Amino acid sequence: MQLTLTVNGTARTFDGDPAMPLLWYLRDGLALTGAKFGCGTGVCGACTVHIDGSPARACTTPMKSAAGKTVVTIEGLDAAHPVKQAWQEINVPQCGYCQTGQIMSAAALLASTPKPDDEDIDAALRGNICRCGTYQRIRDAVKKAAGVTA
Repeated sequence: MQLTLTVNGTARTFDGDPAMPLLWYLRDGLALTGAKFGCGTGVCGACTVHIDGSPARACTTPMKSAAGKTVVTIEGLDAAHPVKQAWQEINVPQCGYCQTGQIMSAAALLASTPKPDDEDIDAALRGNICRCGTYQRIRDAVKKAAGVTA
């Protein structure tokens, strides 16, 4: 079954198993390795990408569900994106494994809620686990990116 989708602004054609997780296509088929394999069940958030502007877990999204849609990975998020800038300025990462998923969730939050409060941030990033516990720096970076506080 041939599927088409747009990944980071480029039209792509997939001719494989429609049940294959989007994560494997991104990582193995397109060499876009920013989305990480963590739990494989959509619980940890390390594989978060945007599908039609909303955060989605690529490890549990079958290719057939991505057909005809627009997918943006961390590689496709503008380098000057305020969230990426704030992440660097606040020095958020410790080990860094979860950070691409955290950034993608934060970027989606700011697209829908430009001036989030703590509850908005916590709710939007609740499904992204940081084993290093940098949650306060993550929250600070989201606020900085939103211009709420620095």
